[in-house]
Formats: sequence, structure tokens, C-alpha cells
Amino acid sequence: MPYTQEELMEAKRQIDSTLHKLGETIKTLEGKDDPARYKSQITLAKRRVRAFEIAVHLLELQLQ
Repeated sequence: MPYTQEELMEAKRQIDSTLHKLGETIKTLEGKDDPARYKSQITLAKRRVRAFEIAVHLLELQLQ
């Protein structure tokens, strides 16, 4: 299914925004008094960051 350049650019913008928020979430959780208590949430957020980084890379390839 082909997507327009505008759709791809908007998707990238939304993912970039989510990446920023996830980064802030990770910082917050790691900065807690007992970060080990939040290990599963930190791991999940980091995995999501990686998945979104891959998505951004693929979008950038399509935008070239």
C-alpha cells in the first residue's frame, strides 16, 4: 500500500515525539530512589525506543 510523502513525514514526526517522551520516561524511572523496582517498565520502554528507532530509519529510507 503506497503512502504519500506527507503521510510518511507525519508518521515520522509522531514517532519522533513518542521517542522523546519515552526517553523522558526512562530518565524518570532510572532516577527514582529504587530503580530496580521499575526494571520491567524500564526494559519495556527501552525496547519500544529501539523498535521506534528502527521504524524511523525505515521511514527515512522511504522519504529519500
